[in-house]
Amino acid sequence: MADQKPQIFELNNGTMQVKITNLGCTITSLSLPDKNGNLADVVLGFDSVEPYLNRVAPYFGAIVGRVANRIKDGKFTLNGVDYTLPVNRPPNSLHGGHKGFDIVVWEVAEYKKGEKPSITFKYHSRDGEEGYPGDLSVTATYTLTSSMTMRLDMEAVAENKATPVSLAQHTYWNLAGHNSGNILDQSAQIWGSHVTPVDQNIVPTGEIMPVKGTPFDFTTEKKVGASIHEVGLGYDHNYVLDCGEEKEGLKHAAKVKDPSSSRVLDLWTNTPGMQFYTANYVNGIVGKGGAVYGKHSGLCLETQGFPNAVNQPNFPSVVIQPGEKYEHTMLFEFSIE
Repeated sequence: MADQKPQIFELNNGTMQVKITNLGCTITSLSLPDKNGNLADVVLGFDSVEPYLNRVAPYFGAIVGRVANRIKDGKFTLNGVDYTLPVNRPPNSLHGGHKGFDIVVWEVAEYKKGEKPSITFKYHSRDGEEGYPGDLSVTATYTLTSSMTMRLDMEAVAENKATPVSLAQHTYWNLAGHNSGNILDQSAQIWGSHVTPVDQNIVPTGEIMPVKGTPFDFTTEKKVGASIHEVGLGYDHNYVLDCGEEKEGLKHAAKVKDPSSSRVLDLWTNTPGMQFYTANYVNGIVGKGGAVYGKHSGLCLETQGFPNAVNQPNFPSVVIQPGEKYEHTMLFEFSIE
């Protein structure tokens, strides 16, 4: 396979314009209208691929893997074999290690224009890559399914060994516009009545805790900033998604609303969990058009398997067997409300 260079591709259906690079399947930009028809780019990011390559910012816009989130001490045991992963975020392994799926160049397998434009990326993760067992064939397809809706379908097949797989789309959203400041006045609703509490190293303890009566309760719509000061640096927690209303076989995970532009994002998925993260570690990063991104300048809705699930027998398993297929879909439904 010829080495492909990182470049930026565009999906445009006349209403919405999305830019995605084959470096990490990264969404670099997503522009859509507000209540007055004014376009704004609602994704934190950079104008070119270089800052992504140089990891100027933490996982902006990328698909992370082979396993998203933290694996305790960078260790797990599978089928009697002990595996050791890079401890790239001491004391844990985070988002696939030193060179996760976010920083590799994927092959462009298909690129379609038209009223439902789409792009499909492929990546082959080899046995032992970043410490993980077995060869894994991965595909990710972004499709603009209607004027204001984008769908992401991620699939992975284990070729010869059982392996944990949990991909996550790590875009930082700001529905008021990427350069509009913090997201504390935007409201969020999360269809998750439990979270997985974490220890001092941000690894789940194994407990499943009801959010009722805590600052983590977003079961009804509330401002992101309403009780953020009660949770340390901000939200960086895995929500256990409830089985509520469905669309296209997917469950409602979250709804975010920006009062200034009236833009709304409804997210639907098929995963058991979702990391809700409020850009707590973003600090003075210079992005598109010279915009400076500070703390809480965006929020991430990372649908996923539970963090450290490979070491927590009471969490839903993230292990797939040889020949088995991992399937993860996200439906990003934008609207004006």
